[in-house]
Amino acid sequence: MHNKNRTRYHPNSTLLFTVLVIMIISCAVSALCAEPALKDMSFIPQWTPQAQFAGYYVAFEKGIYRKYGINLAIKTGGPYSAPVDLLEKGEVDFGTIWLSTAIQKRSQGIKIVNISQIVQRSSLMLVAKKGRGITRPEDINGKKVGLWRDEFRLQPMAFFKKYGLDVKIVPQSYSVNLFLRDGVDVASAMWYNEYHTIISAGVNPDELTSFFFHEYGLNFPEDGIYMLEQTFKKDPAAACNFAKASIEGWLYAFKHPEEALDIVLKYMATANAPANKIHQRWMLNRMKDLILPEDDKSITVGTLAMRDYQRVAGELKVNNLIGQAPEFGDFYKECAKYAEK
Repeated sequence: MHNKNRTRYHPNSTLLFTVLVIMIISCAVSALCAEPALKDMSFIPQWTPQAQFAGYYVAFEKGIYRKYGINLAIKTGGPYSAPVDLLEKGEVDFGTIWLSTAIQKRSQGIKIVNISQIVQRSSLMLVAKKGRGITRPEDINGKKVGLWRDEFRLQPMAFFKKYGLDVKIVPQSYSVNLFLRDGVDVASAMWYNEYHTIISAGVNPDELTSFFFHEYGLNFPEDGIYMLEQTFKKDPAAACNFAKASIEGWLYAFKHPEEALDIVLKYMATANAPANKIHQRWMLNRMKDLILPEDDKSITVGTLAMRDYQRVAGELKVNNLIGQAPEFGDFYKECAKYAEK
């Protein structure tokens, strides 16, 4: 007997149902597996791997750059790989440069911009032995002072001028041996590097007089993140994502110092750079002091203060190292203004 209530079978129903199921599963899998396309970018610090650049290596190893949509290649810096030269040639997207150097290069027509001022306090300093009668700036008058070349001389010369000092300048190499052997009365040093080398050589800190330029009104912040202006204009959000990821890497490094040191030492080994964990730990701790000074809560990490910019630009102009200083707004791109909506 024919059942009038029986559902009529349509041959295409099964096929249609199967196609719909496949489409639903495909969409679900695509949604789960799809990853936004990463932007290929490159970065170079101004020297070989060491804790001075820990934040960038940490951000890479912890996947922070990828989180911000960046597939980063970190190149090895050094004396023959000046970041500003590689930026100008278009061989890298980002590099770390001292503020004084960057202002000079910009005034010379190389249109680089600062997208994040990482170091807030100058680490460059002069070191003297108290045993040679030097305990205050005036005591340096007439003494032999070891100085490095180029931008490393800007602050010492401003310091001498400020205190009316007439000194005998002695070219200083990367070594502090001349100072340790009393070949000079005063030596140049970076707080995170050569100063530690001096005390590691057996000189007690109490035997030294340290002249930190930032304590004498001559704070010239050093490492900042730079790129070509034209590259920045093409994709400000991507550029600022690099800056934000780098800052996040630094904050992670300061919170997990031993992990950060292991990462740095791995990069040093790859670059065949001599590694000493005790020295690198000192360097990382001093970088924290320079990036996040505890005695100045007004500082926002990554921000370039106009007063610091004007101080450095003014000193460069007084010393005839630049003509007209670049406009602050042209030189510094505050990433908060270019955040992705």
